[in-house]
Amino acid sequence: MIRIKNLKKIEENKSWFSKSVEKEMNDTMEYSERVGGTVIFVLGVLGVLYFVAHQIWSTGFFTAKFSTLEMILFYGYLIAVMVSGALYGLFGRKHLSRYFDVFGGMMFAAVAITWLLMVFPFDFAYFADVLPDFLRFLVQWFSNDIARVLMVLGILVHLVGQVWMGLLFVFVRKARARESPKKSSYNQGTSQQNLTISEQIKNGGRVYGE
Repeated sequence: MIRIKNLKKIEENKSWFSKSVEKEMNDTMEYSERVGGTVIFVLGVLGVLYFVAHQIWSTGFFTAKFSTLEMILFYGYLIAVMVSGALYGLFGRKHLSRYFDVFGGMMFAAVAITWLLMVFPFDFAYFADVLPDFLRFLVQWFSNDIARVLMVLGILVHLVGQVWMGLLFVFVRKARARESPKKSSYNQGTSQQNLTISEQIKNGGRVYGE
């Protein structure tokens, strides 16, 4: 009973970050996490199709400032979102998604949004033009000012996410390094125990000795 209480106290004293590290060490994902990743992937695909339609039909949403560099950054960001969502949701590979986010994904997103915010090659007065008339009310409220605010928030979120993912990555690697010797010692001990029992059986089945 005392041992159970002590274990509960230890569990309660664990920091939120420590629990996050422990959760991150497990590559298996909950159903809700995979659904979230899949939704992100689907939204990324729809976003690419939506903006490609703007370009093909020359609606005026993309201004003359939308040159090759802006196109690479804009669609590169959407593709990065799709890749992260696919790794996380469709393939259920949390660790691969984290590698992608830590080593370039998050930072590329922050840089891309920052540049697009400075150049701002968009005119949201035409944002709804590729939709049927009866659906345009869904996005007609979206203005240039609202887009700029959301882009600033996006930059902050990706920068904070880069730091957070980086810290998790470092501490998860350290935790795994500490666990490896323990697993090795356990496996060696188990093998030695099995070998001892096998030898005793060969010597006449005196497992418990005489």
